[in-house]
Amino acid sequence: MASEATFLLAQFLDWIARKPRRAADVREAWSSTCPLNCAWEDAISQDLVRRSPDGFVVLTGRGRAHLGTAAVSAACGRDARDPGAA
Repeated sequence: MASEATFLLAQFLDWIARKPRRAADVREAWSSTCPLNCAWEDAISQDLVRRSPDGFVVLTGRGRAHLGTAAVSAACGRDARDPGAA
């Protein structure tokens, strides 16, 4: 089963994909001192998002692919990293 951190990361990517977000707004809404709830930091370190020249946070190609995989997995009720899970 997928972890809470995996679900938060997918939720974060979906939130970014829905409309343009300024980096300061993203940090304010998603920064966390809890090491298990660091979707914003995980997305940066995994190259799933980047800051555009105009100051917005946008999905990278890798982030769009990750979001698509997460959506399919959620619809199927399983973790994308474990194709055999039900």
